[in-house]
Amino acid sequence: MTDALTRIPDLPCFCASYRRTARALTQMYDEALRPHGLRTTQFTILQVLLLAGEVNQGTLGRMLAMDSTTLTRTLRLMRRSGWIAERRGEDRRERLLRIAAEGRRRFDRALPAWERTQTHLKQRLGDGRWNDLKKQANELSTLVMNGGEKS
Repeated sequence: MTDALTRIPDLPCFCASYRRTARALTQMYDEALRPHGLRTTQFTILQVLLLAGEVNQGTLGRMLAMDSTTLTRTLRLMRRSGWIAERRGEDRRERLLRIAAEGRRRFDRALPAWERTQTHLKQRLGDGRWNDLKKQANELSTLVMNGGEKS
């Protein structure tokens, strides 16, 4: 009999397969980041703000392919913790978000744990598969987010 933890069923649904993979990866990264007081979603938001600089919430949501309700709730907690700073844009209704000094400190403290997790996965997959999977994931995200059109 095959151990249920080592042999999982091949799901016929492409979406279900990727969602299961995303949940498994999220659990792995959450475990690594937990001692630093961060969840994967929060770490990713800080990482995107470091890469993108100051952006409005709509743009951030599109970059993350995250629904508005979930993003609003997560950002509220992150602002309350002092990890995200906000200012009004030219249009007084627009709010521009950026990483705050405390968010940068929190990110920097968690970065080695994130890097260890990345390295562990990369070693298990090998450089070629790692690079291929990352490239394919980014291409698939772009394709889906562009409504099925290649960019």
